[in-house]
Amino acid sequence: YIFWEVMLLPMYFLIGIWGGPRREYAAIKFFLYTLLGSVLILLAMLGLYYYGATPTFDLTELAANSSHYSIGFQRIVWIALFIGFAIKIPAFPFHTWLPDAHVEAPTAISVILAGVLLKMGTYGILRVNFAVLPAASYQLAWLFLGVIGTINIVYGAMCAMAQTDYKKMIAYSSISHMGYVMLGLAAFTAAGINGAVLQMFNHGTITAMLFILVGVIYDRAHHREINGFGGLAQQMPIYTAVTGFAFFAGMGLPGMSAFISEVLVLLGAWQTHPLMVAFGAATAILTAGYLLWTFQRIYLGPLNEKYKDLPDLSFREAFTLVPLGIIVLILGVYPHAILGLLNTSLVHLNQVVLSTSGAAVAMLH
Repeated sequence: YIFWEVMLLPMYFLIGIWGGPRREYAAIKFFLYTLLGSVLILLAMLGLYYYGATPTFDLTELAANSSHYSIGFQRIVWIALFIGFAIKIPAFPFHTWLPDAHVEAPTAISVILAGVLLKMGTYGILRVNFAVLPAASYQLAWLFLGVIGTINIVYGAMCAMAQTDYKKMIAYSSISHMGYVMLGLAAFTAAGINGAVLQMFNHGTITAMLFILVGVIYDRAHHREINGFGGLAQQMPIYTAVTGFAFFAGMGLPGMSAFISEVLVLLGAWQTHPLMVAFGAATAILTAGYLLWTFQRIYLGPLNEKYKDLPDLSFREAFTLVPLGIIVLILGVYPHAILGLLNTSLVHLNQVVLSTSGAAVAMLH
C-alpha cells in the first residue's frame, strides 16, 4: 500500500511541472481521483487485518484464511478494493481523469502512464481481490468486471471516434482496450485470464508506440488537431509507415500481439458471458473505424502546404519505436514467449477462485 501511494507523487509532479497548458488541473484531478481510491484500499486492508483469523498483513496468510471472513464482509471489502483499483484501470465511470492526464502529460510521461500505470489496477484485482477474496470475486466479477469491462470497450471506442485531438483519441482507445482485460478476468476460464494478462502487456507496448508517434508530430507541428494535418505520407513516408504499423497493431490484426490477447479473452469469456463477448467483438469494427479514419485525415490525401518542410522520423525517434514494434511482431507470431511464463500461476489462481466459490455456495445452501 505504501508503494502504491508513493507511485502517485512522481506522476503528479511530472504532469504538473512539465505538462501542457492545463497541467495543474490535470495533475490535481489525477491525484484526487487516485487518492480517493487509495483511501478505500486502506480501509479494506484494515478490515482484513482486524477481522481476520489472526491480525496480519501477510497476503499469503490472508489468502489461506479467506474462508474465515463472512460472505457479506467479503463483498463489502471486495467492492471497496475494486473501486480503488478501478480508478487506476480506469474503469467506467472512474475514467475521466485519464484523457486530461494524457493530453497534458509530456510524451514520455504518457508512455509511462499507458504502459505501466493503468496495469496497476488490474494487477491489484488479480493479486488482492482474486487471491484474498475468491468467493466474493466469483459472485461479483460478472457485474463489476464483465459488465463494466464491456461498457469500457464500447464506450471508450465511441469516445475515441468523437475526438478531434490526436492524443485524446489514443487516450480513449486505452480505456477501450483495458475493457478487454476486465472482461477476460470476469470469465474465470484459463483462456480468459491468460488473455487478460497478455493484453495488459500488449496494450502497454502498442499504446506506448502510439503516444510516441503523437509526440513526434507534436514536436514538429506544435498542435494535435487531427483535421489540421493532411497528406503527411508524401512528406514523411517512414513516419507514416511506422504509424500504419502501430494502428494495425491497435486494431488487433492477425500476426500482431493484440490479436492473440483479444481473441483469447473473447474465446475464454464466450463460455460464461456470450452476450458481453458479442458486444466486445463487434467493437472491433468501431476500433478499425476510428483508427483508419484518423489515418486517412492525417496521412492521406493532398499535402497540407504548411507542412511541406517537415523532417521525417529521426534516428533517435526510430530507436524508441523499433524495439516496441519488434516485441509486437514477435508476440503476434509466438505468444507462448509470455504465455508460458504466465499460464501455471494464472491457472492455479483461477482454480483457487473456482474451488473456493464452490465451497462458499455449498455453505450458503
